[in-house]
Amino acid sequence: MASTPVLLCAICVLRAALATIYFQEEFLDGERWRNRWVQSTNDTQFGYFRLSSGKFYGHKEKDKGLQTTQNSRFYAISARFKPFSNKGKTLVIQYTVKHEQKMDCGGGYIKIFPADVDQKNLSGKSPYYIMFGPDICGFDIKKVHVILHFKNQYHSNKKPIRCKVDGFTHLYTLILRPDLTYEVKIDGQTIESGSIEYDWNLTSLKKLEKSPAESKEKENKPQDWEKHFLDASASKPSDWNHELDGDWQASLLQKPPYQDDLKPEGIDKDVWLHQKMKNTKYLLEYDLSEFENIGAIGLELWQVRSGTIFDNFLITDDEEYAENFGKATWGETKGPEREMDAIQAKEEMKKAREEDEEELLMGKFDGKANNFRRFHRRDEL
Repeated sequence: MASTPVLLCAICVLRAALATIYFQEEFLDGERWRNRWVQSTNDTQFGYFRLSSGKFYGHKEKDKGLQTTQNSRFYAISARFKPFSNKGKTLVIQYTVKHEQKMDCGGGYIKIFPADVDQKNLSGKSPYYIMFGPDICGFDIKKVHVILHFKNQYHSNKKPIRCKVDGFTHLYTLILRPDLTYEVKIDGQTIESGSIEYDWNLTSLKKLEKSPAESKEKENKPQDWEKHFLDASASKPSDWNHELDGDWQASLLQKPPYQDDLKPEGIDKDVWLHQKMKNTKYLLEYDLSEFENIGAIGLELWQVRSGTIFDNFLITDDEEYAENFGKATWGETKGPEREMDAIQAKEEMKKAREEDEEELLMGKFDGKANNFRRFHRRDEL
C-alpha cells in the first residue's frame, strides 16, 4: 500500500499535466537559488536573505526557504518567470511563511509584478499588480493584505482578514476567478471570500462614459421608460407604410416584477432596456482581476526583528493543483515541525531548571564559604 506522501506526489504530477504552472519554488537545490532570485541594490542598507530551515522544522531540507537575517531593515528580492496574462483564467497565488522570531513588527507578504519590473532597483516605489499576505505591527495590525492594482491605483480589500501570529509555518492562498469572485485561505481553510467588485469598494468606478448622442437619447425617453420593455413578439404590420407612417417600432409593454435576475414569464428575449449596454469600452476597462503582463514575484518589505522564512511559492491557474501542492509540502511538515518545537521547549525548560538549581547550590556553597572565612578570621582576632 502506497504511503500518503507518495500518493500526494502522484496526485500533484497528475494535476500538473492539466494545470498551467507559471512559477513554483521550493529551494530544493541548495545555493542555486541565487541564480533565480535577484537581490535589489537600490539601497545599500537593504537586508540580506539566506537559505535556512530555521531553529525548528519538520524536514531540514524541505523546509528551507528565504530567511531575513538583519534587524530593522528593508528587504527587496525577486524572481522572474515567463510573462503571462490571466485573462479569462483563474489565478492562484500561494506560499508559506514562518515567523519563528515571533514577529513584533514587520511584513510577511509577497508582491506580483509586471514582467518589465527592474529587479536590480526593486523598492517600495516599484509598481506591482498584487500584494498578498500577513502584516503584523504591535497590537493593532495583525492583518492579511489583499491589494489589487486597477486604473493606476491600489485598492485594498475592505474586509478585515486576521493573520496568524504564532511562530509556526502557515500556508497562505489567494484565488482570483474570472467571474470576479475571490477566496483567501490560511492553512487550506477558507477565511474570507466574496465579490471583487464589492469587497474592494470598486462599484464607484462603474461609470459609463456617455456620448452626447446617448445623453440626448435619454432626455427623449419618457420618465417611466425604466418600467417598460419592448414587445419582442410584435412584428411590423404588412400594410405599414414607411413614408406615411414613419419608422415602425414595437409597442412598449408594462414591465412585470423582476427580481433575483429571473426573467418574468412570457419574456423570451433579453430586452430589458435599462440593462442594455452600448459602451463596450466599459467592459475593457472593468477587468478587475485581469493582469496582462505578469512576470515576476518578489518580497519587498520591512522587518524590525528578522528571522521570517518564505517558502513553497506557487502561481498557477488550477485550484486543485494548488491544494495538492500545499498538502504535499506544508501539509507533510507542519506536524513534525510542531513536534520538534515541543521537544526543544522541553529541553530548554529542563536546561533552565538545571541552571537555576546550579545557581541555588552555588549560592549555598558561597554562603558556607563566607561563614567559614568569617569565623576563621574571628579566631585570628
